[in-house]
Amino acid sequence: ESDIDNRLNSRALDMRNQKTASIFKLRSQVLASIRETLINKKFIEINTPKIIGSASEGGADLFGLDYFGKQAYLAQSPQLYKEQMTIGLERVFEISSFYRAEKSHTGRHLSEFTSVDIEAAMMDYTDVMDVLESIVIDVFKNTSENSKTEQQEIGHEIKVPKSPFERVTYTQALEELSELDIKIEFGEDLQDSHLRSLGEKHPGFFFLTDWPMKLKPFYIHEKDDDPTLSRSFDLQYGYLELSSGGRRLHDPEQLKVRLKEQDLDPSSFEEHLKTFGWGMPPHSGWGMGLDRLMTVLVGIDNVREVVLYPRDPDRLKP
Repeated sequence: ESDIDNRLNSRALDMRNQKTASIFKLRSQVLASIRETLINKKFIEINTPKIIGSASEGGADLFGLDYFGKQAYLAQSPQLYKEQMTIGLERVFEISSFYRAEKSHTGRHLSEFTSVDIEAAMMDYTDVMDVLESIVIDVFKNTSENSKTEQQEIGHEIKVPKSPFERVTYTQALEELSELDIKIEFGEDLQDSHLRSLGEKHPGFFFLTDWPMKLKPFYIHEKDDDPTLSRSFDLQYGYLELSSGGRRLHDPEQLKVRLKEQDLDPSSFEEHLKTFGWGMPPHSGWGMGLDRLMTVLVGIDNVREVVLYPRDPDRLKP
């Protein structure tokens, strides 16, 4: 077994290791910083259900469970609930655990992960990108200034990233890759190797924007000037995707059409669609992997190092 596996098997004892303890002291600071930034921007913290009755995003990577004789699932995101809350609360956020039944054995995937999610009425996707960038800058600034001891213990200096973050469109990314003799057809997803190449050209944090509609979930809004492209973005740190978001559809009829186009049954989303009939404002949002952000902050590759009791396909205890 590896060093990390041995330490995870005795995780409470591992907290006596000053390097390990420092990581979790920093994690606490990060959570406080995110909350402070969002509350200052008039966001309201919410808590959404983790046991749900249908697939929230139509995905297959769900953990199923028996809920008093009914089929239920563990939530993979708060997507539909947070959108619904913009009707009355306007700007909302949630920091919570979510679940994905992906059999991924990498240093960046977990079956249970902490996500930071926001949704905001009357904001376009560029506005929520600004919110995301300010959160990341604040996290690095606050921890850089207030954790000198922890940085020494970890052996990693936290440096505040330069802003504004670069914004690279999907179409630009294809052109940049083409210059490196990497040919990708329009509409194809970008693989790790492509993202690594882009990360070398755009070191640090950068946004990848305006993805093809066909690569995005049913609730993402198309661009007005080109309906093949979406009002969407990913926040990257090199090849590592930290966040994904965009402008959402707020017209229930458009939403029904999109569900059918993606072979999803509108009747499964009846509860969600009902709320749109009450006057859904234009809204945008994103979700960010807190655990991945932590790996960038502390300069560690394996996400299991920054989670107290990680859950992956091979680990169910302690």
